[in-house]
Amino acid sequence: MVRWLAAAGAFVVSLDSLVNIALPAMAATFGVPPEQVRWIILWYVGTYAVTSFVGGAAADRLGHVAVFRAGLVLNAVGFAVCGLAGAFGVLLAGRAVQGLGGGLVYGTAPALVTAGADASSLARRVAFLNGAMGLGFALGPLAAGVLVDALGWRAVFLARVPPALALLAWAMLLRAQPGAAMQRLVSARDVLRRAVLDPGALSFVANGSIFAIWLLAPFYLVTARGLSATVGGALFMLAPLGMAVAAPLAGRLAASIGPRALMVAGLALEAAGLFVLSRAGSATPLPLLALTLFAAGFGLGLFQVPNMTMVLAAFPPGQQGAAGGFAFLARTLGIVTGVAVLAEIFAVRRRVVGFQPAYGEAFLVASLAVTVAAVAAAVAGGFGLGGRRRP
Repeated sequence: MVRWLAAAGAFVVSLDSLVNIALPAMAATFGVPPEQVRWIILWYVGTYAVTSFVGGAAADRLGHVAVFRAGLVLNAVGFAVCGLAGAFGVLLAGRAVQGLGGGLVYGTAPALVTAGADASSLARRVAFLNGAMGLGFALGPLAAGVLVDALGWRAVFLARVPPALALLAWAMLLRAQPGAAMQRLVSARDVLRRAVLDPGALSFVANGSIFAIWLLAPFYLVTARGLSATVGGALFMLAPLGMAVAAPLAGRLAASIGPRALMVAGLALEAAGLFVLSRAGSATPLPLLALTLFAAGFGLGLFQVPNMTMVLAAFPPGQQGAAGGFAFLARTLGIVTGVAVLAEIFAVRRRVVGFQPAYGEAFLVASLAVTVAAVAAAVAGGFGLGGRRRP
């Protein structure tokens, strides 16, 4: 039950992909240019980047279920504040509260899902969690398109208040396990190890680069291509759907072909998808766009499972909250950096060359970054692609 509750919580948090397809509508309501909507993402992601690690580490001592519950409460409050915001600043404040809650949920979910798992089942448990998250990311854009067209952008926040409260009620039915009061807090020497930093750096690049899709694709689909929010959301959902489909496959393949080979393959596929998207124009066939968006997400999904498994395996059993928190810290720091850098590239170049060329250049930078990460993953640490150390 705890495993399913944790996955459900991560699913609801991952539904924040609802927001991306609503970004053009929010920008219009508050009269801000496309590059300014980066702050709607950054206030949220930047907050949970820190909270996921701090909350996960604290949960090792306070109890993972208790911290998970606090995250659900803060999520519900954040959803309500964002949905009722009358000014851009209030919306950003609500996103910060939502980020605090999301970080506590994300920071504790890996430890809750993998509790009691042995080495042979760890990757499958991680795949279960990543599949739930990928499903949330995938359903969000499609639901957002319907909600925005029918009810306006505020519905993408308010519609999530009831699920968050329902999960909180479910969590209150569970007996919270006490934390290990004598457990040594995670220290710098626990984190500053190659076994932790290597997969963290790769995750940083992979997740930062994929946000070229999360940030810019909605404006390309809805503004540049003139598609409705519903149609744009249906296309946009294919990237996170690829993540959800890839997760269980990655869980099965990790043990047979090795985590490093799987990470390299995932990064290579993500890089290829981002490159094709960099060449997309006003006449690019929609089926090709659909296939490319799915492929980029599928590549990230193949990468995420072995990557998180490596991080969790690098920490001892008593520090699995800190391990899960670090995995999300690496992801979200990458997202914050990716959003900031890609939005700046787009903003600067858009003023010089216009929307379409600037869009393509931002995606090209993202593709090159992931290509470098794929090469680094293949050669780092003296490992072969099968994950065995070379003699």
